[in-house]
Amino acid sequence: MPFDPMLIVYAGLLILTGAVAGVMAGLLGVGGGIVIVPVLFLLSGALNIPPDIAMHVAVGTSLATIIPTSIASARSHNRKGAIDWDLLRGWAPFVFVGAGIGGLLAKVFSSLVLTGIFGCVALIVALNMIKPKQIIVAQQPPTSVAGRGVLATLIGGFSALMGIGGGTLSVPILTLFSFPVHRAVGTASAFGLVIAVPAVLGFIWAGWGVEGRPPWSLGYVSLPAALLIFSTSIFAAPQGARLAHWLSPAKLRFAFAIFLGLTALRMLGAVFSGG
Repeated sequence: MPFDPMLIVYAGLLILTGAVAGVMAGLLGVGGGIVIVPVLFLLSGALNIPPDIAMHVAVGTSLATIIPTSIASARSHNRKGAIDWDLLRGWAPFVFVGAGIGGLLAKVFSSLVLTGIFGCVALIVALNMIKPKQIIVAQQPPTSVAGRGVLATLIGGFSALMGIGGGTLSVPILTLFSFPVHRAVGTASAFGLVIAVPAVLGFIWAGWGVEGRPPWSLGYVSLPAALLIFSTSIFAAPQGARLAHWLSPAKLRFAFAIFLGLTALRMLGAVFSGG
């Protein structure tokens, strides 16, 4: 089989994508999937991945890259004391369960419907965060098992289905409960690891033996693509974490709101265009 020179270009794009995703992981507490998934999906046609599994491969591979990126980001935030370990211990089991369910049921639900719901919610949250005075629903996150269980399970499930880190949902949700934005971002970076591990296992199981997957894949996870992406993301994540602690809380909240708003518009655009 002749060598395709475009593979070098594709590899370069994935390495660049990893660098951008790593900075976003450290800066905003996300696993970078909001960048990685669209890039992998756009490249799927060039790599001859069938349309009916292209999104599954993009999401599964993105989740795999979140594992090392979240570790690098969380370590940087922890050195600055920005991870709330009490909240993490209380929410992590529910996030884990939600992510596992999301990974197993990824091919059951319509991705278009989930994208539309998430896009609407994300846009509302972004508008709230960008306002001079935020909406506060309570002075602290829920302390009851039922309250934190519902929120954490939804965060894990939706994040797994979309191939994103937990920060996209957990940061705005925590700020609704008067949680300091720096600690929300730092804690969300650790949520990324809790989400990615069970979700990746689900996507490997769901895609095992499916025809049309790229070479060297484990289920819906493309190992070469994942390796290229996190080869730079793990080094870029600490830089993003340092930038997060240089910015003021107001500037960080504004940066996250812009990021979340653009993400929501991209998702809603995909819905209205039919995917």
